[in-house]
Amino acid sequence: MKIENKITEAVLTIVEELYGQQVPEKMVQLQETRPEFEGQITLVVFPFTKMSHKAPEQTAQEIGERLVGKLPEVVSKFNAVKGFLNLSISSQQWIGTLQEIYQNPNFGFAPVTDESPLVMIEYSSPNTNKPLHLGHVRNNLLGWALAKVMEANGNRVVKTNIVNDRGIHICKSMLAWLKWGNGETPESSGKKGDHLIGDYYVAFDKHYREEVKQLVAQGMDEEQAKQEAPLIKEAHEMLVKWEQNDPEVRALWKKMNEWVYAGFDETYKALGVSFDKIYYESETYLEGKEKVEEGLQKGFFYRRDDGSVWADLTSEGLDEKLLLRSDGTSVYMTQDIGTAKLRFQDFPIDKMIYVVGNEQNYHFQVLSILLDKLGFKWGKDLVHFSYGMVELPNGKMKSREGTVVDADDLIATMIQDARELSADKVNKLDDITEEEAQEIARIVGMGALKYFILKVDARKNMLFNPEESIDFNGNTGPFIQYTYARIRSILRKAGKVDLSALAKDTDLSDKEISLIQHLQGFEAAVKQAGQDYNPSCIANYCYELVKEYNQFYHDFSVLKEDDEEKRRFRIMLSAAVGQVVKNGMGLLGIEVPERM
Repeated sequence: MKIENKITEAVLTIVEELYGQQVPEKMVQLQETRPEFEGQITLVVFPFTKMSHKAPEQTAQEIGERLVGKLPEVVSKFNAVKGFLNLSISSQQWIGTLQEIYQNPNFGFAPVTDESPLVMIEYSSPNTNKPLHLGHVRNNLLGWALAKVMEANGNRVVKTNIVNDRGIHICKSMLAWLKWGNGETPESSGKKGDHLIGDYYVAFDKHYREEVKQLVAQGMDEEQAKQEAPLIKEAHEMLVKWEQNDPEVRALWKKMNEWVYAGFDETYKALGVSFDKIYYESETYLEGKEKVEEGLQKGFFYRRDDGSVWADLTSEGLDEKLLLRSDGTSVYMTQDIGTAKLRFQDFPIDKMIYVVGNEQNYHFQVLSILLDKLGFKWGKDLVHFSYGMVELPNGKMKSREGTVVDADDLIATMIQDARELSADKVNKLDDITEEEAQEIARIVGMGALKYFILKVDARKNMLFNPEESIDFNGNTGPFIQYTYARIRSILRKAGKVDLSALAKDTDLSDKEISLIQHLQGFEAAVKQAGQDYNPSCIANYCYELVKEYNQFYHDFSVLKEDDEEKRRFRIMLSAAVGQVVKNGMGLLGIEVPERM
């Protein structure tokens, strides 16, 4: 049983014995003792003063005396400071706690069973007209980490992706390829398919702007020129043909999309993310139109004179929302409704989480209401995991102009930087092969990228600084990875040590106790991250844990400790820290190297 649970049980009994009142468990408030006071766990006594009819300090004193008598193996001594009872927990108890953590490879994780709630998480949501960029990187890393965190909190998780594979933007790339591609393919060009298609999206925009510029020079209003430019008209004609299932347009669309998917798959693999099910907008938008028609028949929606279909949400404090245009074509909301229908057919979802940027906050507020009206049981409680934008030191990204920070380029740069920065450390390793050195660089480079993005509260906009992220000091992925590698080195040098049981009478220092207490906090960090949908809780927990371990390692010898029992204890302590760091970083999708 956890130390806090033992203390809580005892306090409930003591309060009844002393003051004749049964109190609810939540009344027992325990917290970590502040650094300036002696002890590790503090009981807040103020709630009991009304029953004791005594001053807070006197109440704390008598509860403390009873606790030491009732739990001598747990509470070694206490001190009362006003309404706070600071408890010193015995070394024997901390050693027992350490053994429980060490012996449980899944410490901090709730079990998942067939009866666990089913949570679906949607992330990535790319367009098939361009490669993934830095914004997608944040989205994918957040989605993957959130899925791992929800699973660690005892949920079954289904990871899904909705690919935006239809619409005018797709036709722009297709038309540009037909006009200027000369039959170019990923094989003939040596480019990844998504990059090749992205180049033609940029090419379309370049030629289109030129056309608009010429029309304006001829005296046309700019807005009219944007509508009348020949290229945009051709793109719209292609979209109509696509909607009408024109065989040539559909064949080209399929071929070019397959190039893009092959490119996406490479990027996803490099990022270490995957999906259990991928949905495609081209398959969901018609389903959405059906659900809207159903809502129309049931009186949830209404049709205007021009034939367009709307939802009136003014009674919910919102505005009126377009669901079908006057020509019968769908909008994003319609597609999201269709995707929801297919997902609910495929999986008995208990909760739906959408990982989408904060510019879509209003969209998901509306979607929640509409899905609830249409009978989706999770609609009302859907979660929009809303995150801020990523910017670089030199400003924002624009995909139409080809000035985005490409995900593949970013990944390659991070790995190369890691290789150069860690060269001194890696070269000191015995018998290191070129292949191993490159693998360490990959793990460190990707760890730097992922950690830098995930340590920030997702709700905030962030500035991504590659140089800062790959530092081996401070709150970075490489700093945590290096500490893990150091622990693994200690354990290899220790060889085979019997850690099946530790002597309970070993005296522990304050630093050792503090480190065990930090380890115990992993459970609360995982729970908090799940409750708040906030993977940064895990990132910052891992940083605080390794900082505490490095201070311990600086102050105490592990392998050169003469006292055998203390040496065995410190080896177990190191192993437990390594295990929790590996599990914590694993929740963020970050690998940790065995040596570095």
